[in-house]
Amino acid sequence: MPTTATASQVPTLVLDATDQAPRLARRFLAQRFREWGIADDYLGRLVVCELVTNAYLHGEAPIVVRVFADEHDGGVVVEVWDSGEGQPVIGREDHAALSGRGLLLMSELVAGWGVRPLNEGGKVTWAKLR
Repeated sequence: MPTTATASQVPTLVLDATDQAPRLARRFLAQRFREWGIADDYLGRLVVCELVTNAYLHGEAPIVVRVFADEHDGGVVVEVWDSGEGQPVIGREDHAALSGRGLLLMSELVAGWGVRPLNEGGKVTWAKLR
């Protein structure tokens, strides 16, 4: 399991808002899990991909990704920062829609998630893995 680290020690990935951002974020998360000796990174890759995709499509660059251990219980937390002011929300379930289900799916798979504003503008969307 990961060891907790102070904010200054948490490796950070800074991405441009391009269609490559989700792939690069998945690779970053997978590397962190390998460093921690966690073999099953499927949920983490799904979560970071959803959060980064939302930042890419609906937020503003740069996109900042952090993956770290919660200092209280050691659980893995994924954070994605972007400069956009809009807040991610879970939309109504629409079986005919071609998109818009990612946050709903993610919310069912994680221990918790949320959004907090940044003092300098923008927001951090986070999810705590089970």
